[in-house]
Amino acid sequence: AARERFYGAAAQIKLLLEVPERLWSAMEAARLLHAARLYLLCGRLHALLQLEPGGSRYSPVLTRFPVLVRQCPSHSRARSTILQESRALLKGRAVADQAVAEALCSVMLLEDSSPRQALADFLLARKSALQQLLNQPHHGAGIKAQVCSLMELLTTTLYQAHALFYTAPDGAPCDPGLPCGLLFSTLESATGRQAAGGGGGVLEDEVKLSSWFRYLPASVVEFQPALRTLAHPISQDHLRDTLQQWIALCKEDIKAGVSNLLVYVKSLKGLAGIRDAVWELLSSEAVSLHWDTVCRRLLDKPASFWDDLLQQLFLDRLQTLIKEGFDSISSSSKELLISALQELESKSSTSVPSKHIQFEHNVALFLWSESSSDLPADAAWVSVANRSQFSQSGLSMKAQALTPCVQSFCSALDSQLKAKLDDLHSYLPSDSSAAREAAPAAPSRSAFDRYADAGAVQALLRERCVACVRCVLGCVRQELQRARAERAQGPGAAPLGAVLFMARLCQSLSQLCPHLKHCILGPAGSAEAALKESRSTKKLGKGRAQELSPVQAEWQEVKAELLQQSLFAYQIWSSAVTKALVQCFTRTLLLDSAGSILATATNWDEIEIQEETESGNSITSKIRLPVQPSWYVQSFLFSLCQEVNRVGGHTLPKVTLQELLKTCMTELLAAYGKLLEEKQEKKEGTFPMTQNRALQLLYDLRYLNIILTARSEEAKASRTKHDSGIEKVIDFLEGHIDPFDLDVFTPHLNSNLNRLVQRTSVLFGLLTGTENQYTSRSSAPSSQELHNILPLASSQIRFGLLPLSMSSSRKMKSATRNTEEVQVPPPALPGAEDETFRPGSLFRQLVVEEDDTAAPSLFKLGWLSGMTK
Repeated sequence: AARERFYGAAAQIKLLLEVPERLWSAMEAARLLHAARLYLLCGRLHALLQLEPGGSRYSPVLTRFPVLVRQCPSHSRARSTILQESRALLKGRAVADQAVAEALCSVMLLEDSSPRQALADFLLARKSALQQLLNQPHHGAGIKAQVCSLMELLTTTLYQAHALFYTAPDGAPCDPGLPCGLLFSTLESATGRQAAGGGGGVLEDEVKLSSWFRYLPASVVEFQPALRTLAHPISQDHLRDTLQQWIALCKEDIKAGVSNLLVYVKSLKGLAGIRDAVWELLSSEAVSLHWDTVCRRLLDKPASFWDDLLQQLFLDRLQTLIKEGFDSISSSSKELLISALQELESKSSTSVPSKHIQFEHNVALFLWSESSSDLPADAAWVSVANRSQFSQSGLSMKAQALTPCVQSFCSALDSQLKAKLDDLHSYLPSDSSAAREAAPAAPSRSAFDRYADAGAVQALLRERCVACVRCVLGCVRQELQRARAERAQGPGAAPLGAVLFMARLCQSLSQLCPHLKHCILGPAGSAEAALKESRSTKKLGKGRAQELSPVQAEWQEVKAELLQQSLFAYQIWSSAVTKALVQCFTRTLLLDSAGSILATATNWDEIEIQEETESGNSITSKIRLPVQPSWYVQSFLFSLCQEVNRVGGHTLPKVTLQELLKTCMTELLAAYGKLLEEKQEKKEGTFPMTQNRALQLLYDLRYLNIILTARSEEAKASRTKHDSGIEKVIDFLEGHIDPFDLDVFTPHLNSNLNRLVQRTSVLFGLLTGTENQYTSRSSAPSSQELHNILPLASSQIRFGLLPLSMSSSRKMKSATRNTEEVQVPPPALPGAEDETFRPGSLFRQLVVEEDDTAAPSLFKLGWLSGMTK
């Protein structure tokens, strides 16, 4: 018996010497549970050999085996190392469930803790890992990788919490694809005793094959670590409450940390890339397959980390980026506007200003200047229908009186808006209809709707874009008010080029910046609006106005604000023009010397009239009546037309032109009123009002009234004010004409007036407008009149038909012989055999006709000369 005790003690000492090596080897192999069990076995051997730290230092075993003294410090260090390694393993997001279960079991065995404490340790380690991810330097790894790692850590934590701590209800089988209760099964295998074979201890098989193994006592061979208290499963309520508290604690850290990370994302494209990466991670099969089941079991509700944690953070960052972007656009646009205005207002000492400055002060010079950009480079082979809506030729710009300064400003603004839109489109769905169709196809594979906030993003874009436009409009309004104040102070004001530039800019901004419309309406909305506009123009006047959506109403409001500022700028110009021209007119009108009156006199017509005497005989007499207005009247109208033409009269808003004419007529009536007052006072030395002068003034006033009075329906109400003033002046002038002579003169005066208006309707067409043009007094065109079009070569695609003036060609007296031969019958079909309509036939005809004197010349048709009549 003594020998057996001796051999038993020797075997235990032998095992105690070998266990540390095996313990550290297990730790190197990441077998933390096995290392913890070996550590507990060492503790058991220490107790049996009376090597506990509380015992005598000079125990009999230590006296005979002093090598064991070195084993005690190694044994004490092993515990802290195992705990440290186990807790470090708990922080990993890519660790297998079984490894996490073994690490938790190691901690539980070494610290003799409960499953609830293990759950707290597990969640505490994961929270520490989360904070470590948020605080790590982001220059090594990208922001996208950090955010994805956060989401991966959160989802892995919930999955592993289910696998480790969730226990299925009694009798319910566990899903093979979704493990549960792994902690308790691992703990049971680590602490339970296997009945079969009696070899369920900590020692491995190779130890059992040693010759000294049979001398070990049974308490060592069959040793199994045990907990002081039973490891009861965690209740569902406690598990749910603990996880919800943990998620709530992590939410604050994540929001603060991710917000700090997103500060370094400077583009919406980068923001969309992070969002898409999170979507791909959460929508992957490994995450989304059992996600709903896990959330229902652990949290009793569905959970979406994107909706709860990240979506608002991304929206806030997106709002900041859009605001900063449009603030930058606003500031750069204001700087560009102010620099353009300073350049236009600068009175340089150089003799000749630049072309762009000249074009702004005189649009007519821009219209009739030839440029290489008048036609697009591909005009010869790309038709207008196939041309992009963003490409506009120089001729179209000239037709709309859009000067180079306006074009450059709008181009700069539109390019900035395009860059912002291109950046934003990466965050929005490329095709909304395709996204809607693809959404129901695989609902289980999509963790969240990436484009759920597309409407909010579009509204945010629209809000910031409208604010940007209004910021530019505010700068324009401020500059216009300053210009009007300078005009009111005196004649030393700056030229009107800057005011007209702002008028044209506000008038054309919505047209030359197509991406402005896209920002407010969206791509689909702008296309729909364009379609509605085209339909509404076709159905104009047929029915009631179409209802606009709120977005389209906002776009119309922006356009209305732009137009309002444009009209305000044109009003400043019209006031200045009216004031300058009317002052000159009034000064000349009020000149009262005989020489000044003769200097302004024009041609009078001598007319023979037949009069019947009291005896019944007819006598012929001659009367003289004015046929032309006074020189200052003609000069006033012509100067007014020049000013209107200088600003691009064909594009001048109708409201501005009507207001200009109305103001001119009002000021002219005031000038005539001054003349009336002076004549009524009858001062000494003034030239008397003769009948001839009264006739000329009456003729002038009636002519001005016809030219300057608008004939549109909108202006009918404003004519009543003029009528009273005109009647007053006319009554005064007619009072200086013999009543008998006035009755005789009136029909002829009216005839002369109508003839004069017809003759000058083209010269002053900018003032009278197209609706007031006098058409030919010829009879209505006959239905049998031949076509007045000449077909060109069939291969010509750009100009298919050449217009000819048939009425004017008939009136030409010089075309006596071949006028009827030139009139062409209706054009034949392209497939006809007639040689006349083949490609190049027109030019061959011109070559042949050089030698044929009998053939009529195409250039003697009179349509060009008829245009000048």
